Amino acid sequence: MVKAGKWIAKHRVLILIVSALLMIPSFFGIVNTRVNYDLLSYLPEHLETVKGQDILVDEYGMGAFSMVVVEDMELKDVQKLEEKFSEVPHVKDVLWYDDAADISLPVEMLPKDIREAFFKGEATMMLALFDNTTSSDEAMDAVTQMRQIADKQCFISGMTGVVTDIKNLCLHELPIYVVIAVLCCLLILELTSTSFLVPILFLISIGAAIVYNLGSNIFLGETSYITKALTAILQLGVTMDYSIFLLNSYEENKKRFPGEKERAMGHAIANTFKSVVGSSVTTIAGFAALCAMTFTLGRDLGIVMAKGVVMGVLCCVTLLPSLVLVFDKWIEKTTHRPLFSNMNKPSEFITKHYAVWIVLFLVLLFPAIYGNNHTKIYYNIAQSLPGSLDSNVANEKLEKDFEMGNMHMILDKNMDGVQKQKMLDQVDEVDGVKWTISMNSLIGPSVPDSMIPDDIKSMLKSDHYELAFICSEYASATDQVNTQIAQIDDIVKSYDDDAMVIGEAPLMKDLQDVTDVDLTMVNVLSMAAIFLIIMIVFKSISLPVILVSVIEFAIAVNMAFPYYMGTELPFVASIVIGTIQLGATVDY
Repeated sequence: MVKAGKWIAKHRVLILIVSALLMIPSFFGIVNTRVNYDLLSYLPEHLETVKGQDILVDEYGMGAFSMVVVEDMELKDVQKLEEKFSEVPHVKDVLWYDDAADISLPVEMLPKDIREAFFKGEATMMLALFDNTTSSDEAMDAVTQMRQIADKQCFISGMTGVVTDIKNLCLHELPIYVVIAVLCCLLILELTSTSFLVPILFLISIGAAIVYNLGSNIFLGETSYITKALTAILQLGVTMDYSIFLLNSYEENKKRFPGEKERAMGHAIANTFKSVVGSSVTTIAGFAALCAMTFTLGRDLGIVMAKGVVMGVLCCVTLLPSLVLVFDKWIEKTTHRPLFSNMNKPSEFITKHYAVWIVLFLVLLFPAIYGNNHTKIYYNIAQSLPGSLDSNVANEKLEKDFEMGNMHMILDKNMDGVQKQKMLDQVDEVDGVKWTISMNSLIGPSVPDSMIPDDIKSMLKSDHYELAFICSEYASATDQVNTQIAQIDDIVKSYDDDAMVIGEAPLMKDLQDVTDVDLTMVNVLSMAAIFLIIMIVFKSISLPVILVSVIEFAIAVNMAFPYYMGTELPFVASIVIGTIQLGATVDY
């Protein structure tokens, strides 16, 4: 390895040129890698709710929908607005009460189901159907255009609106967070290093590794916005240690080989690589454990972060040494005394009073475990977004004006009309169900199939399935709606084994069920992998037990804080925090 290190040191200019040239395809890859803003799309394909979404696209040419609330507008103007929405590209259809009755008919004369579904006080609601999936670029563009058409009296809710707001928020705020992280790292490094230039070289090396990593994501086709948001920050924090190892080793070897900087760097590269490989393997193992999740966001994040650690190591032993050697004179000219030059006294105090720390560990152990096990997790994606966003404002209007929290759908295989009406009557009796709408609700059970208007027929009936809508007053990802969905599913299955209950809330229920299992599995796998790696590297059984136990205790303390502070964590945080903290802190 020393020979390879010396070769890198000798050909430092070539390495810098190659590193600069690699930026070109990397930036091309970043620009052309699609970002997925819909977390529900990472659910396993075998789930019935996911299959149901595919059926909607295949059978009805519809992958998503939005509820549109219109306040204080005359019906003729609402109808004009409906027509404008219908002309927006990728809006398949807009369902309003004029599909079932003429707008000249007084609202009071409408059937109860229609009246309750579309009218409440001075507000009316329409249902916009999109011809592509929730997170598709086409559906998000359609929502954006609808918002431009709508005025202040119109509110567009639904999951596609939420995903659109997430996209806009990420595009605006992500660069700000990255800049803040870089500035914080730069400040800390400037205070703790011995040169003003060295921290900048560190950030250039790690920044290049991040660009290479993000650029290579083009081979994955797309990545989640969560992955994109976390990658730069995590890679910066996790791989910064490797750069510090290299510089410290270089400074030590310069003392061994005075006046032979290339030789000193060659040995520094060899020493760093040996040290970093062991620690980086444990970090990679932690991220690789995420790939075992059935919720494939874990695989997305695991692959990208594991790849990022590898690229961080490679840049640490190639690009960074080249930068240090090229700018060595400037490093010496910008030297200064570090603010924290000596940590011997704190370390001596800790080791001298080790018994106190063991007692403190035992005292905190139970509250840490209890808090960790009782920290509340939320699965409603919109809950983490600012209340001022268009989607959250629209969802509040929907709840306020129509006491509506969700819209479920039933897909059945052309059930007999009488049986279907009995089924929907039973569904109407389930707690929290406000109304149901089907073909019968709009046109009546006695109307022959040949007399059904084509627009209604194509909207609710296909060659193999018929669609019904269920209005729920419960919000997504709550215990009430999960219980409600289970009850509705039991009723539906009693009439048709092939029928499905689908929609946003059923998908989120599956999300909760899947990730609860995944979380336990990932924690076990990551602990087992890191335990084995440490055991093999150090040839000891007691050492990995101690290390993993201490880190798991730290994770429990970290995860217990939200419980004692009375806050909730998003489900994504609960999945990645343990794995990342386990993999990253084992380096120390």
